[in-house]
Amino acid sequence: MITEISIEELKTLDHPILVDVRSEGEFDEATIPGSVNIPLFSNEERVKVGTTYTQTSPSLARELGLRIVSPKLPDIVKKVEELSKNGPLVLFCWRGGMRSKSLATVVDLMGIPVYRLQGGYKAYRSQVVDYCETKLPFQVVVLRGNTGVGKTELLKKLRADGYPAIDLEQLANNRGSVFGAVGLGSPPSQKKFEGLLFEELVALSKWSYIIVECESKRIGRVTLSTNFYTAMQEGIQILHYDSLENRVQRLLKEYTSVPNALQEIGTALERLIKTLGHVKVQELKALLDGGCLEVFTERLLVEYYDKLYAYPNGPSSDYAFYLNYEKPAKALRELEGYLDEKMAEPGVITKKMCFV
Repeated sequence: MITEISIEELKTLDHPILVDVRSEGEFDEATIPGSVNIPLFSNEERVKVGTTYTQTSPSLARELGLRIVSPKLPDIVKKVEELSKNGPLVLFCWRGGMRSKSLATVVDLMGIPVYRLQGGYKAYRSQVVDYCETKLPFQVVVLRGNTGVGKTELLKKLRADGYPAIDLEQLANNRGSVFGAVGLGSPPSQKKFEGLLFEELVALSKWSYIIVECESKRIGRVTLSTNFYTAMQEGIQILHYDSLENRVQRLLKEYTSVPNALQEIGTALERLIKTLGHVKVQELKALLDGGCLEVFTERLLVEYYDKLYAYPNGPSSDYAFYLNYEKPAKALRELEGYLDEKMAEPGVITKKMCFV
C-alpha cells in the first residue's frame, strides 16, 4: 500500500530510507540529506521528456517517459527492494509528482510497503528556507582566533565529547580562507549547504546553545543566512590562541597531507597580489618552490593572516573567555568546564543531561 506522508510526518518515521528519484543533476544540486539517488531519468533523458512536454504535448512526453523507464524498472525495483529491508521506504521527486507516483505504484504492485513524500523535495526546501528566515533558537558560542590555532580541531574534540559543536567549514567544504579550497574538491551548492546546516541544527534542538568557529558571512562559495550570522555576532565570544611555532606545524601537517597541495597553494598565492604586492608574493612563491615550507608558512601567518584577522595572540579581557591551546588536553578541559558552568542555567540542556 502507498502511504502519502507530509514533510512534518516524515520526522515521526524511525530511520526512514529516503529515495530521491530525480536525475543525477538534480540530486547533485541539492537533496534531502541522507537520501539515496535512484533516478528514473538521466540528465539527458529528463531534458528530452521536458522538451517534449513543453514543445509538443504532455501525452507524448508521458509516452516517451514510459519508453525510457520501462527497460530500467526491474533493476530499479530490485534496488528499492534491497533498501526497504533497512527501514521504511520513502520515495520523492521534485514536487511529489509523476516520477515518485509512478515508481511508488510499481513498487506497491510488487508488494513492497512504500511511503510517498507529499510536495517532494520542494516541501523540504520550503521548510529549510522558513527555518533560515527565522531567528536562530540558540545562543551561539563563537571560537575566535588567528589562523592555525586549531579551532576546527577543538570543535571536533568538543563534538566527540558530546557538546553541540558544528563545523561550518566542513559543511561548506572550505577552510574559509584564500587557501580554503586546497585539496577539498567541489563545494556544495548553496541549497545543499543550507540543508546540511538545517539538519545539524534540528539534531541539536534540545540544546540551548551551539558552538561554532568564527566565520565570515561567506565561506568559500556558500553564504550563511543573515539570522545565523547575526546570532554569531551577538553570541558569546571566546578567544583561542596558540604559539606561532605550533600554528606553523599544525598548518604544515594539514596541508602537506593533501595531494598536489603545494601546486594549488602556488596558484592561490596570485590572489594575494592586491594585498601584499608583487614583490612579497614572489618572495613567498620562491620559498614555496624551494621547499622552505616552515619559513613560507610563518611569513604568511605574520605578514598576511595575523594582520588580516588581528586577534590577540595571548590573553585578552575583551572576550568572555580566553583559551591557551599550547596544551590541547588542558585547554579542552578548561573550555568544557567553562561551558558547563556558563550554560548550566535553569532549563538549559548541558552535556551532562543530553546525549548527542
